[in-house]
Amino acid sequence: MSSLALRARASMASPYFTSLATVALLALLLGAGGAAYPGFLSLQVLLNLLIDNAFLLVIAVGMSFVIISGGIDLSVGSVLALTTMMAAWMVQVWHWPPLLAIVIVLLVGTGFGALMGAMIHFFKLQPFIVTLAGMFLARGLCYLISINSITIDQPLFVSMSQTQLPVLDGYLSPSALIALLTLAAAIYVAHCTPFGRAIYAVGGNEQSAQMMGLRVARTKVLIYAFSGFCAALSGVLFSFYMLSGYGLHAQGTELDAIAAVVIGGTLLSGGYGYVAGALSGVLVLGTIQTLIAFDGTLSSWWTKIVIGVLLFVFCVVQRALALGARR
Repeated sequence: MSSLALRARASMASPYFTSLATVALLALLLGAGGAAYPGFLSLQVLLNLLIDNAFLLVIAVGMSFVIISGGIDLSVGSVLALTTMMAAWMVQVWHWPPLLAIVIVLLVGTGFGALMGAMIHFFKLQPFIVTLAGMFLARGLCYLISINSITIDQPLFVSMSQTQLPVLDGYLSPSALIALLTLAAAIYVAHCTPFGRAIYAVGGNEQSAQMMGLRVARTKVLIYAFSGFCAALSGVLFSFYMLSGYGLHAQGTELDAIAAVVIGGTLLSGGYGYVAGALSGVLVLGTIQTLIAFDGTLSSWWTKIVIGVLLFVFCVVQRALALGARR
């Protein structure tokens, strides 16, 4: 076998191959959309991918930390909905200052995640079961607040919803900017701090990380606390986007976040992945939705079908790469 073929095989066997495949897939989707629909590649359409999916990007960032550590968090969609309900109730019914309401819901989300992380580590429970219980609990708490949708007309929320930040010939929303800043901060934490290195170590082999002297308990609690914070922050952004709080908001969003992270190249087995991949994964999902919207003849359910097919493909590719690495 030639050296070129060997290098090609080694590249395809590398875990980052799926991340590169995601970027290539995104470019292919955008190119196909641009060829099929006039205006698809206009700057504002591309910026709308960030505007419409800002809340999902923030959740996917938190989910990236969890999956890299070898866990899973099914509660994030319900925490998002609970955040919208709490924020709406506090600013509309209790007339609390909006910034105070935002700080409170962020603290609640962070504490909720930390509690689940502590239960997972100290009681040796499976993340799937603990976060599933958290999902049901948070969704149920929404309906203790109100069974109806609560419209938000508080000036700060309305201003955040309607503000347009100029970007060349287009604009971004404040929520999209917050999402990008969250992503940038998470990338720095994951790749440039001891905490970030501990996340990868725990995901690679928790027992080895423990023997190396890493503070595994602290790391796991902080991972889920960060995921809860991201879920709460995405709830705040979703409140800006929808100007309402409702217990039915964001149903299935936890699955969209997992899909975005996996499509972005993070291994479900933990220990490997790029936080930046959350962005490419979210953009792929958003581009599929936009393509279907531009077509106008397909049901929105085709989005789920295409995402399901992509997930199957990426999971098979990840498995094949894992087997190839062992040979």
